[in-house]
Amino acid sequence: MALFLTQLMNGIGSGVVYASLGLAIVLIFRTTGVLNFAQGEMALFATYITWELTQSPLPVWLAILISMGIAFIAGVLIERVIVRPVEKASPLVLVIVTIGMFLAFNALAQLFFGVDAKALPRAYPDHSWIIGGVVLRSDTFVLVGVLAIECLALWLLLQRTKLGLALRAVASNPDSARLLGISAATMLMLGWGLASALGALAGALVVPTTTGLTAGSMQSVLIFSFAGVALGGFDSPLGAVVGGLIIGVAGALTQQYLPALSGIEIIVPFGLILLVLMFRPQGLFGQSKVERV
Repeated sequence: MALFLTQLMNGIGSGVVYASLGLAIVLIFRTTGVLNFAQGEMALFATYITWELTQSPLPVWLAILISMGIAFIAGVLIERVIVRPVEKASPLVLVIVTIGMFLAFNALAQLFFGVDAKALPRAYPDHSWIIGGVVLRSDTFVLVGVLAIECLALWLLLQRTKLGLALRAVASNPDSARLLGISAATMLMLGWGLASALGALAGALVVPTTTGLTAGSMQSVLIFSFAGVALGGFDSPLGAVVGGLIIGVAGALTQQYLPALSGIEIIVPFGLILLVLMFRPQGLFGQSKVERV
């Protein structure tokens, strides 16, 4: 039982990372209808900026906040310069554009920061506790706490502010929002900016728990984040959180109890997604849409 609980906690630690990046994916999808395949590499580039800032005497948390601000501005510019000119194009064109951004950010990260692994400092002490045979790590508690703060902040923004109401109005019906005097273009830029900032935070917190910051650090995180969003629902922030946690826990338990089967930790979570989507294509918390023809 102690081993099971230890792996459960490890899975939760991984799951909250997938959920954090998943929230960014959902935020962009809800405001623009675009699946941003470059979300992970945008977070990677912001994490490199965080690393660069920590090479000066700046405290780690201040470096993270500055990189989040830079990521926000970059997200706004990306929506304005790259995405908006093709926003009326077919979904395939938008997919190609975001995949192109994925490749571009990855290449730029290697060009500006090199290919060697970087040691990104932790923003908090690394501690472990053993209680009743269960290993508890500070990583898990910090990541869960940050995710809870993100969810609360997004809920307050979307449900308790005029800006959040405008964002939801544009996401629901851009044409009607424009008739009410809401600048849909501004809201779309804000959506991209907020998502980029969330991605920067996720990258800065997850990379120190791995072997180092490299050009491939966020690629597996992006894959599992997309899996969690698909499981929970692309239009549901709650679904992104729940889906990310399910993927994280399923992967950790599978890796522990079926270690002899190579790659099984990937097969089981995606098999679970396939099973759910067969009966609920919109995901666990996604909304089904009915269109009249």
